[in-house]
This record gives sequence, C-alpha cells and structure tokens, in this order.
Amino acid sequence: MFVEVVKSKIHKVTITEANLHYVGSITIDEDLMDAANIIENEKVQIVNINNGERLETYVITGQRGSGEVCLNGPAARKAAIGDVIIIIAYAMMDVSEAKMFKPTIIFPDTAKNKLV
Repeated sequence: MFVEVVKSKIHKVTITEANLHYVGSITIDEDLMDAANIIENEKVQIVNINNGERLETYVITGQRGSGEVCLNGPAARKAAIGDVIIIIAYAMMDVSEAKMFKPTIIFPDTAKNKLV
C-alpha cells in the first residue's frame, strides 16, 4: 500500500506578482526551490493564509535570489500581491518508507522571501 505524505514545504512566503495572462503555474525563486527540495514542473498545493484559498498547480523556476513568488494564469485570481502563502509538495511512498521519511520544510523571511 502507498500513502501520500508531505515531501517539501515552503512555510510562509509573500506573493510578489500575480500574472493573469500567463500560461499557468507558480514561479518560485530558485534558491527557495533548492532549499525546499522542489523541482521545476513539480505539482504543488498553494494555501493562501490571507483568504483561505487552496489550489494545485506546478512550479516554474524563478530567478535565483530574486525572492520572486508569482501566481500565474487563473491561479492569479486566488491571491493578491502581498498575500502570504504556504507551498506544499507531496510524494507517494510505501507505508514503511513513509513512517521513516522526514520532509524538507523551510521558513524563509516572509518580508523578503529570502532564506534565513
């Protein structure tokens, strides 16, 4: 049997841009992606602390060191610039592996979306 568990989490970053007319996804600073063990095109869940919205999308690599966190396409309607969100990636694994697994969770500086 397999279960879905939290693999990676970026806890509290601030939306820096919302681009409605982009193809879709969320663009994340590559430094944050690396630190959280999230890769380009990976499926993620976005949880908006400001309004309670939840959505799933995929990741596009943003400019390293920029602090960029941009919701693109229809997802841009689910958050405003300045909203604080949590980004969560999940993985499927065997129950015995899941019991031993430790997710990568980072807590960036929310004001600048930088690693501390």
